[in-house]
Amino acid sequence: MNTLVSNIVLAIVWALFFGGFTWLTVLSGLAVGYAILWLLQPLKGASSSYFKRVWYWLRLIVMFHYELLASSLQVLWDIFTPRHLSNPAIIEMPLDVKTDAGILLVTNLISLTPGTLSIDVSDDRQTLKLHVMFADDPDAVCKQIKGGIERWVIDAVEGDTA
Repeated sequence: MNTLVSNIVLAIVWALFFGGFTWLTVLSGLAVGYAILWLLQPLKGASSSYFKRVWYWLRLIVMFHYELLASSLQVLWDIFTPRHLSNPAIIEMPLDVKTDAGILLVTNLISLTPGTLSIDVSDDRQTLKLHVMFADDPDAVCKQIKGGIERWVIDAVEGDTA
């Protein structure tokens, strides 16, 4: 039985123990199950990538919300101030993410972030065309996206490839 299934079974047992399937009991069951499986990991003998993958997904979720808040405030500031700081441009960013799921997640997270929009992925899946609201330095924008959203997606979806 793999670690994810074990964690889900422990979460279900936890929820049954507390008498109901609410968001709180299921999430706390997943957290307790994760802790138990992490503590029992040396007894299994083999290290599971599950624990790293869960960390990477949590980091992706938290850091995307941070980027969402920061970019929302930047766009809001530009809207409400008399002097507009935006310098829109269409830029091309080379992609390091390789899987279809990774490309889909990167393009959607970029489009969900205010001030950026994914326009197209090249046929060879090597380049992403973006519309960026604040593109004073296109290279800096690419570097920020590659070091942020794309890196977090690669870690969460594709594993340790860097």
